[in-house]
Amino acid sequence: MVKNRWKTILRTGACAASALLVCTSAFAQTPRPVQHKERPQVSEPISFANPHDLALAPKLAAREADWRIGPVVYQVMVDRFAPSRDLEAKRALYAAPRTLHPWSSTPKRGKLLPEQGLWTHELDFWGGDLDSLASKLDYIKALDVDVLYLGPIHDAFTNHKYDANDYFKVSPEYGTRDDVKKLATGLHDKGMRLVLDGVLNHMGRNSPQFQDALKNPNSPYRDWYFIGPEYKMGYRGWWDIANLPDVKWETPAVQARLYGDPDSVIQGWLRDGVDGWRLDVAYDIGFKFLGDATKAAHQAKPGSLMLGEIYNYPEQWLGPMDGMLNITAGEVIYELVDGKVSGRQAASILERMVTDSDYEGLLRSWIVLDNHDRPRLANRLPDAKARRMAQILQFTLPGSPNLYYGVEVGLEGADDPMNRAPMDWSKANDSNAEFVWLRQLTRLRKEMRALRIGEFRRLDTETLLAFTRYTDKVGELAVVLVNPTDAPVSEFLSVRDSKLMNNEALKDVFTGYQTRVRAGLIRVEVPANTALVLRPVLQDPTKEYTAYKRVQ
Repeated sequence: MVKNRWKTILRTGACAASALLVCTSAFAQTPRPVQHKERPQVSEPISFANPHDLALAPKLAAREADWRIGPVVYQVMVDRFAPSRDLEAKRALYAAPRTLHPWSSTPKRGKLLPEQGLWTHELDFWGGDLDSLASKLDYIKALDVDVLYLGPIHDAFTNHKYDANDYFKVSPEYGTRDDVKKLATGLHDKGMRLVLDGVLNHMGRNSPQFQDALKNPNSPYRDWYFIGPEYKMGYRGWWDIANLPDVKWETPAVQARLYGDPDSVIQGWLRDGVDGWRLDVAYDIGFKFLGDATKAAHQAKPGSLMLGEIYNYPEQWLGPMDGMLNITAGEVIYELVDGKVSGRQAASILERMVTDSDYEGLLRSWIVLDNHDRPRLANRLPDAKARRMAQILQFTLPGSPNLYYGVEVGLEGADDPMNRAPMDWSKANDSNAEFVWLRQLTRLRKEMRALRIGEFRRLDTETLLAFTRYTDKVGELAVVLVNPTDAPVSEFLSVRDSKLMNNEALKDVFTGYQTRVRAGLIRVEVPANTALVLRPVLQDPTKEYTAYKRVQ
């Protein structure tokens, strides 16, 4: 048996050897050189984004490309912002019943002028103009402002210009249409945008069109206004104010003149370099016409802004327009800081506003704490801690902070006209705590991407107002905590962010206060009347260990 097995093996081996010899001979007949190519080792970057990050990233990229989302907005009243560099050359423009005041004086309530249907304080001027404003662009840029919003500048009799006589001209005290073009160019060169105030719901009683319509039943402008014996003044005025006759948007010729034609008010100024419009009392114009005007603006200048002064709940207004003045958010902030609503209730209202509304529209909306119609922040909240809380919320809630000129220096003023004082340039320096604080907020807004374009998530609490703003990057997370009470608050809450690593720190950007994450939960100690903005503390994985090394 053993002998036969070896014979089989030897026989098989011989056959294999013969086959190998044949194969070798075949290759020997057509020799080919063997080449060994060295392939470079390319290390492809590894993405640590999870599916949630990948789904969110395109939204964030689109928001980041849209200048209308999350900018810092600076609002000025041209007459009161910067002293004219050549006041004598235009002094004649302020003849009686107008009054030209020295820059160091402040506005005071006047008396009614029955013949004009005006108050004397509406005819008080300080002499600022577009040229003097343009000389301050470096100052505005240094505040980290993205958008300059001008109060009305159209030709009008009053200082506030909400009674336009001619939408196509600039009031001569302010300058010319060419001055607006130069201002727009100067802003663009510095990376900023220009938004005008469009007072298109009503005009001034002195406008040539209205006067012709009022006196002549056959006037081509007769149907531009609401004129007839059924109105107690013979025409309908906005809020029955004699100086502000309502414009009849239902008339096709009015639609064409205001927004429909290429050389219309809205389209024409956009073509001159203006980047957008804030429409005065847009709630009076209504959904249909706002939608039509917005479409016309976008056709004339894609990416332009159409934003409305609307005191209503945002939900249904963010379809017809790009954005609105978010007065709702501002009211919640004041109620919270005043101690009239709990942090928990404020959070519930804000969360419902976010879920009810178009979020991109909210991000394009401006959060208002003070402006030319409302008491200045320093008057509304005399306590510095209260102001800090309010401003932190203005800068961290979804939307854009609308800064009224002078807020950075603590300018004071109660109701109109006291809230329209000339800018106090002597206080615009680092010796002023308000100035330093405001610049800290605007820098924070620049540095923290989540505050500009991030998502919003409410956190459940008992006492605090708490929410996060987040992106697809864990390091960009902002946890906002506000204690509006007069006592310190300790709370245990879920941050609701799966990428926050256990035992890693969150740090307040203002005070340096830290707390540590435990299984997605944190214990926080928030002092009385204080707001915190916590960020994750991340280590550099190339230099030391970090639990965040494989999350984005």
